[in-house]
Order: sequence, then structure tokens, then C-alpha cells
Amino acid sequence: MKKIIEERKDITFYIKMLPLKTIHSGAYDKAKAIVCEKSLTLLEDAHQGKPLSKPNCETTVIDENIRLAEKLGISGVPTLVFPDGRVITGYKDDKTLINLIGN
Repeated sequence: MKKIIEERKDITFYIKMLPLKTIHSGAYDKAKAIVCEKSLTLLEDAHQGKPLSKPNCETTVIDENIRLAEKLGISGVPTLVFPDGRVITGYKDDKTLINLIGN
């Protein structure tokens, strides 16, 4: 993602945290901590398996994301939702993402 943003200034990614309870223990609190801090560094730390501090704010963002994902039928991460309505689930490398995004 970072590489794409550096190369293509016309592309923006909006990250919505969707913790999967069934797969990752403590995912809800980790997602909430990341949202509270608005920190990509914490997101990267979580992906590397580093421990995160407890959330330091009250927010309903994670619950809203969960409800929205359920409403849209999204049950896996990562899931990409494109402006044209396409929904694609699963990791994609930078080259594939650029091809999916197009010009």
C-alpha cells in the first residue's frame, strides 16, 4: 500500500478496522487501540505480532465497522471495496492492486 501511495498520488486507501473474533484473540481491543491512536505504526505492529497497549479512548467505530461489514456481507480481511462497487477479498500484491485500480 505504501509503495502504491508513493507512486500514485491519485490513489487513497481508507482503512476500516474489522476485528475477526474467531481468528485473532484480543483483535477487538487491538483494533480499538489503533483507531484511538489513529496510528499506522500500531497497525503495522499488530500485523507483526507485537503487543499493543489497551485502548485509551471510548469509541463506537469498531462496532459500527462490524455492523457495516455484516450488512455488506464482508466476513474476511483484507477486503477491498472500490468506488465502482467491486468487492475483492484477500491479500493482493502491489502490481495486482495497481491493475485492479487501473488508470
